[in-house]
Parts: sequence; C-alpha cells; structure tokens
Amino acid sequence: MSRGSRTTSTGRRPTSRLLHQLDRLSSTSWFALTVVTLDLLWVLFSLWLEFPTRLERIFQTMVAAFTLAMVFVIQHTQAREQEATQRKLDEILAALPDADNAVINLEDAPDDHLRATARKHREVRDGRGPRAPGRAT
Repeated sequence: MSRGSRTTSTGRRPTSRLLHQLDRLSSTSWFALTVVTLDLLWVLFSLWLEFPTRLERIFQTMVAAFTLAMVFVIQHTQAREQEATQRKLDEILAALPDADNAVINLEDAPDDHLRATARKHREVRDGRGPRAPGRAT
C-alpha cells in the first residue's frame, strides 16, 4: 500500500479528515466574522500606513492562496458527500422491487443513454409513456 493511500481506524485518509475539519471550521459564523474582522483590520492598518505596495502584495498573495486552498477543501468535501448520497440512492433503488436497476450505474453511462433515460422518465411523468408494472395509474 502506498503512503498516500493509508487509512486510519475510521477508514478515511488523514488528508480527507483534515479537509473535512477545515470545511466544518470554515463554515461556522464565528470563522466568517473573524475573517471579516481581520480583513477590516488589515485595511485600516494599510490606510494608516498609506497603503504601502509591499503590504498590498502580501495581502493579495494571501487572499489568492487562501481562495485556492478553500476551493480544494470545498471540492473534496462536496465530492465525498455526493458519492455517499449516490450510494444511498443506489441502495434505495436496489431495494425497490419495481425499480429500473439500469439507472443505478447511470452516472457512468454514455451521454446518449443518459438523455434517453431522462426522456423516458419525462414521458412517464407526463403520462405519455408506459408505466412500470405494479404501479398505480
């Protein structure tokens, strides 16, 4: 097993757990208030020093780095949550006796198949297509 794929007793990689902790931390109201307060203090400090070029460059670099890091944190946590939601929906579909099991792997299907399935479901919803056996009309 490679070093990057090590998991802990919780079954998740340490980096994944860290990113989720950062996501939880950054989504609190006190974190937002702290960031806004620090920004305001930085602007006031820069104003007091008459906006020196070096301070402005440092500020721009910090904002860019923080923004880029948060994009990765958000992307990671949303992808994991989406994957978990997809597995839950797959489990529900598999448990329903009249469900079309072909939709369980729909996220991996070609675009044409995805569009055809959407068209079929739209027709059923609008009352123009065939209903699944055992369903009430």
